[in-house]
Amino acid sequence: MKKLFRLALVSSLSLLCFSCYYDELYIEEIPEIPEGQIVSFNDDIQPIFIQEGKDCTACHDASVANPDLREGRSYNSIFPDYVIPGDGENSEFYQKLPGIDHPISVGFVLSVDEIALIKGWIDQGAENN
Repeated sequence: MKKLFRLALVSSLSLLCFSCYYDELYIEEIPEIPEGQIVSFNDDIQPIFIQEGKDCTACHDASVANPDLREGRSYNSIFPDYVIPGDGENSEFYQKLPGIDHPISVGFVLSVDEIALIKGWIDQGAENN
């Protein structure tokens, strides 16, 4: 009887300790782009893809993973297959950003401001400007 009690006690404690584990990626709330601010693909979005330490083109260069985010190729690669103009929230490109739901094999995420710019650009119609 004592062995059964010990077994039940150890099992219960183990279950209690391991069932309380909670691991969820915390994502800060994405800020809205201020009304009247125009987000430019060439000036605001493309530089995000090639910045030092967060070079998206290390993988997204058409040889490893699509879409191809290299300068001069990125817009045609993401539009219209990955973007729903005017609907950033439901665009695959936005949903797969590092920091949202992207396999982060290179160990970086985009800042909430960078994510907001990309979402804002899509929400503004995803123009090639």
